[in-house]
Amino acid sequence: MSVHPVVAEVTARIAARSAAGRSAYLERLAQAQQEGPARRDMACSNLAHGFAGITGGDKDLLRALRRPNVAIVSAYNDMLSAHQPLHEYPAWIKDAARAVGGVAQFAGGVPAMCDGITQGRAGMELSLFSREVIAMATGIALSHEMFDSALLLGVCDKIVPGLLIGALSFGHLPAILVPAGPMHSGLPNSEKARVRQLFAENKATREDLLEAEAQSYHSPGTCTFYGTANSNQLVVEVMGLHLPGASFVPPGTKLRKALTEEAARRAVEISRGADYTPIGHVVDVKSVVNGVIALLATGGSTNHTMHLVAIASAAGIELSWDDFSELSSVVPLLARVYPNGSADINHFQAAGGVQFLVSTLLDAGLLHADVKTVAGDGLHRYRQEPVLVEGVLQWRPGPPHSLDTDVLRPVSDPFAADGGLRMLSGNLGRAVIKVSAVKPEHRVVEAPARVFTSQEAFSAAFQAGELERDVVVVVRQQGPQANGMPELHKLTPALGVLMDRGFKVALVTDGRMSGASGKIPAAIQLTPEAAVGGPLARVRDGDVLRLDAETGTLEVFVDPAELAARDLVDFPPDAQAWTGTGRELFAALRRAVGPADRGAGVFGPIAASHFEGQFNQEVSR
Repeated sequence: MSVHPVVAEVTARIAARSAAGRSAYLERLAQAQQEGPARRDMACSNLAHGFAGITGGDKDLLRALRRPNVAIVSAYNDMLSAHQPLHEYPAWIKDAARAVGGVAQFAGGVPAMCDGITQGRAGMELSLFSREVIAMATGIALSHEMFDSALLLGVCDKIVPGLLIGALSFGHLPAILVPAGPMHSGLPNSEKARVRQLFAENKATREDLLEAEAQSYHSPGTCTFYGTANSNQLVVEVMGLHLPGASFVPPGTKLRKALTEEAARRAVEISRGADYTPIGHVVDVKSVVNGVIALLATGGSTNHTMHLVAIASAAGIELSWDDFSELSSVVPLLARVYPNGSADINHFQAAGGVQFLVSTLLDAGLLHADVKTVAGDGLHRYRQEPVLVEGVLQWRPGPPHSLDTDVLRPVSDPFAADGGLRMLSGNLGRAVIKVSAVKPEHRVVEAPARVFTSQEAFSAAFQAGELERDVVVVVRQQGPQANGMPELHKLTPALGVLMDRGFKVALVTDGRMSGASGKIPAAIQLTPEAAVGGPLARVRDGDVLRLDAETGTLEVFVDPAELAARDLVDFPPDAQAWTGTGRELFAALRRAVGPADRGAGVFGPIAASHFEGQFNQEVSR
């Protein structure tokens, strides 16, 4: 099957746009590539430090400069249920690498914060910036230059993108991402959402809410809704960075351990020789396009409209929101996983999971088949699912048909003709909207604005009954430079209440909602953000806004000259206000961060024009 013409056209356009950057990146990789173990050129003192902490035969192997050394970079901690299972992995990995003639060293840990814990709190303002810290921590781990390949242990929101960005700075090294898998299904996500909404209406107690949350998030493993954590897993598997079928095998199972051990063996195999597979060659233009398509086809997390841009940039590839938009026009929506439907990620896996998704997209020409993966050449390998046969890991063909068409469908019978993510543009700037969970009758909203600068101010207005009408809620000063672009999920239950009362409701913000955004039409990640003088900074209460997800427009009906002449009435927190809970430690990142449509990153050049609005704002202030 030939590749769909639009997919081919977008891919070619990205390649042409990225030619200079990608060429320079690959040249850097070629210069870093070595024959034999990386540590062979080290001075004796450096090398001795590198194996001083090792005991037993592994020390002799490293000293002899004969065997590949695999770096383990882990985001393990006890705070994240998704990462708690990773504490067992290093021992498994070391044993498995040793069995095939390699060595594995724990090279470093990276921080991993739980957005579920910090949601709505000051710590959430560090969440997006933690991606850059994770990338830098990954760089520190690999900078010892003792390693021939790497295993990257991580699952959740900023962690996987951060690990990838860091590893791509060492793109000459093969690297495999190693997940932990989802927790078993608990309280249905729809029931959890119902209790949250009742609590917002003061119809449920705090104990009722806590019990519902505890039944939903109940054990080690990834949260089961289709947020950024599970979007991470699906996207990177389709990009060829997991072993086939590794994403959604639960922790605590024999198959999960077998896949982890196989990842260690494979990391040794691809570290040199004919199987040498550097991560900088796996992450190329075609694999990035495949990742975008997988995201669109499943209605995945809006966070990836930033994360994939930043990951691509780390590999010398310039991905834009226009690419997302054009691909979305031809990629059908094939999955219904909460918040896009009632199923959770375990139901998606049982219906056929990544293997069926890859198969139907490949058969329709909507994925590039001719790519490098950590499992070998060709995406066809990801049609296969892992199984244990008498305790031995094997791969077999995945299901030829969806086993539950309420959850997962073929390209020939999609839930919708286009992808679950759309781009909006107009006189307010550019934004992202996730429509896969929004009913068609709610996708166009025109109503007066009510402007807030915090979730707390919105909640107070809701409790006071001030929003009992058609309304476009504007929450600004929530962008990357304003306060680190926190997720704004505390808005969702109350907005859902207003919608259920029959009002036309929409949200417009320069903040984030991530993969858990639900039934409310939400124009998020608006850029330019208010903090740098974007038009959103001058919207006032009562201005009529129109969000039209069908035509892809976002507008305020105010004369342009009048809008531009308005005085600014609110500003992002100053240095004194943005202090506490560690925020002051991230001030340099806040000053350097780029716009959302450029990945909201701090690495690489940022156009001078990005700062012009900020300069003008400071002058006005």
